[in-house]
Amino acid sequence: MIVIGIDPGLAATGYGVVSGSPGRLAALAGGVIATAASAPPERRLADIHRAVDALMCEHEPDAVALEELYFGQNARSAFAVGQARGAVMLAAGQRGVPCAGYTPQQVKGSVCGSGRAGKEQVGRMVKTLLGLADEPRPDHAADALAVAICHLNRAPLAAALAGATG
Repeated sequence: MIVIGIDPGLAATGYGVVSGSPGRLAALAGGVIATAASAPPERRLADIHRAVDALMCEHEPDAVALEELYFGQNARSAFAVGQARGAVMLAAGQRGVPCAGYTPQQVKGSVCGSGRAGKEQVGRMVKTLLGLADEPRPDHAADALAVAICHLNRAPLAAALAGATG
């Protein structure tokens, strides 16, 4: 299974592509889609959409996993994050790729064992779980890889529950 993890943001959208099977995870790509602060919001969202679409074309994922909005942010930031999430979900929907959302606490709990883990701990665990030589940089890329790992860790349970109710 291949999952694209997304840490959405208007200025910087982190992405991480992870391939996984039981007991085996591998990073295929990771980085940040940066947009120019001087560009109008619609152009920035179009840039995010285009970059995510290119990632999906290249990696042909089975799912896209996105970090949910964190409402502790101010309203302006929350709207920008929501718009970036929408651009990503549109790109996935156009290709028929299912999306799943996870709260920051779910991601941290899945990757680190604690929903209160700090960014440094998330980076170290992503490095360890994926067998990387270095911690992924910047933090948005590490967070996106963590979101993909979270989805892969939860996928077997979700499939089992779907089969039990179907």
